[in-house]
Amino acid sequence: MNRTDKDYQKYIAILKEELVPAGGCTEPIAIAYTAAVACKTLGRKPERMEVYASGNLIKNAKGVYIPNGGDLRGVNAAAVLGAIGGNPERELEVLLDMPAGKLDEARRLLEQEFCKVFVLENSEALHLVIHVYAEGDEAEVELKNAHLHIVRIEKNGEILFCCKEESRGDGLTDHDCLSVEKIYDFANTCYLQDVSEVLEKQIACNRKIAEEGLKNSWGINVGKLYYKNGKFLQAYAAAASDARMSGCNMPVVIVSGSGNQGATASLPVILFAEEKGIEHERLLRALTLSNLIAIHLKSGIGRLSAYCGVVCAATGSGCAMTYLDGGSLEQIEQTITNSIGTSSGMVCDGAKPSCAAKIATSLEGAIMAHELAMRHQAFRPGEGIVMESVEETIGAVGCMASEGMYETDRVILDLMTK
Repeated sequence: MNRTDKDYQKYIAILKEELVPAGGCTEPIAIAYTAAVACKTLGRKPERMEVYASGNLIKNAKGVYIPNGGDLRGVNAAAVLGAIGGNPERELEVLLDMPAGKLDEARRLLEQEFCKVFVLENSEALHLVIHVYAEGDEAEVELKNAHLHIVRIEKNGEILFCCKEESRGDGLTDHDCLSVEKIYDFANTCYLQDVSEVLEKQIACNRKIAEEGLKNSWGINVGKLYYKNGKFLQAYAAAASDARMSGCNMPVVIVSGSGNQGATASLPVILFAEEKGIEHERLLRALTLSNLIAIHLKSGIGRLSAYCGVVCAATGSGCAMTYLDGGSLEQIEQTITNSIGTSSGMVCDGAKPSCAAKIATSLEGAIMAHELAMRHQAFRPGEGIVMESVEETIGAVGCMASEGMYETDRVILDLMTK
């Protein structure tokens, strides 16, 4: 792909937008970030606050621990911590430099019902409105469709900021330019200086939290179990999730708005390249492929849904393994077909420690998919959701997840909120 092509520039923009550091699970962190922006707008510590959140946001904040939040979980805790101790300038790392004493203050405020939470009915999957009040003043901040995409800021009824409506509605580069063939071309031909900064940060951050997950006790130690059994590719990704789902304050470089997906799309590729003795430049190209394949697969599904996104990220890793083993474009397409033809349908029932096990399970399928593709073996069109082409198969999965699993998502949310 030529460097002057519009698609080339879009691919660079997509990687820079999607591969960003986040401290903690991105849904409660988005809540904390919005609360911090609301309090900054208010200009003082609030006396009370109200949070209106979509069901999917509530689902993904309910069971996951918050960085620097001790044993606190849930929408209320994320909002209160963001309001009293968050630094909005750090965006998705909003809680990583929280001042001392704020945790105890947050506990007191939570006991006083300082924050009330309401469900936003019939809204986008990722939608949040936070109101804060103090001494006759009030501020309101609205976030929609992406974890940092604030669309409206008001103070005392005056609109200070209002985002113009975009076609995507999330402020990000359009993903319609992505295709497996173009991603493969881009990974092979891109100038590494255009992508190396975000990829090197992904390698460093994600490896560090994985090592923390393997060294100490987090969650139920899924990563340690896989490491003990010699399954290192699964072990590192699962260990990163063990740590971050249980409140570790180390950042992860995310993919498609998810740290679990970021760890799954990167760590197995890094370990695979090390085991094979592959040079660093080729690893960077493989990571480019893995991340963009994961993003492409997730684009048709949406940021939040009933479909577990680590299946997409694991498929990206499987494709990168095929690439590093010298596989052709056709074999990479076969890897995708084999992986999503096997693991699609794993449900998302919120962010929590069991996500580590889902990562390991998805990677088992992706590794099998890679090994079958290296033998030129792939599921055939007409077998289940496998279509005539890889792009049609990806589209079918997106349709199944966004439309077919809509009712599944509603039932999961109903069960969890009850």
